[in-house]
Amino acid sequence: MKVLVTGAKGQLGTDLVLLLSDRGYEVYGYGKEELDITNFDQVKRVIREIHPDVIIHAAAYTKVDLAESKPDQAFLINSYGTRNVAVVSEAVGAKLVYISTDYVFDGTTTTPYNEFASTNPQNVYGKSKLAGEQFVRDLHSKFFIVRTSWVFGKHGNNFVKTMLKLAKERDELMVVNDQVGCPTYTVDLANCILDLIQTEKYGIYHVSNTGQCSWYEFAKAIFEEAGVNVKVNPCTTKDYPRPAPRPSYSVFDHMALRLNGFNNMRDWKKALIDYFKN
Repeated sequence: MKVLVTGAKGQLGTDLVLLLSDRGYEVYGYGKEELDITNFDQVKRVIREIHPDVIIHAAAYTKVDLAESKPDQAFLINSYGTRNVAVVSEAVGAKLVYISTDYVFDGTTTTPYNEFASTNPQNVYGKSKLAGEQFVRDLHSKFFIVRTSWVFGKHGNNFVKTMLKLAKERDELMVVNDQVGCPTYTVDLANCILDLIQTEKYGIYHVSNTGQCSWYEFAKAIFEEAGVNVKVNPCTTKDYPRPAPRPSYSVFDHMALRLNGFNNMRDWKKALIDYFKN
């Protein structure tokens, strides 16, 4: 099976390419230097040349705060870039996996979001990713929309690496305690995507590790596992204002995985232990 991965140099893309190659797939990984998803003609040429069975579209504009002042850039990449990939992958008959986000929700509920919950993004990044979802749904017939959250892994930048870096520079840290979500280990996410693409159980999936925590609780667990001694103080979102509003509650219910017979993901704390082992 031929699989084309966009965003192949990002934290998820890198793990996807490694996993798929290891499992014997013929993998074509493209970073933005090799494939500009906003260039329709280039997308058309590359995908038609390879004629993949599956396209995993992980390329995205992920600078959440910067997107507030650069909405055109966010929508160009996350929405129209996704349209380009969707149109061409439909034309060649490839299954399409689109990586989306918990930021499509407003975070005003207190119960986990299942795949049929109403979306209402509160920031430009979330709106641009939701527009990408809509293009996939409108223009493709064999798709998996994979919403994920709080992603961490060995490659690229993420919260775990940021915390460890800050701990080297300071004795004391303030971390928000009023935003609750689900951490997701890239290795587990990649394995779940691999399970999905071997089926025709298309649709939207919420994919994260199980369990939930606040950023403060996540930070405490990171330092505990890393054996780093640093004082962590809880603070509120108001204490730490940022350009893009975040959902205060974006915990996933993994209904689609459950009802379609896929394995549940392991607890995020177990995934974090594995992250440090590797």
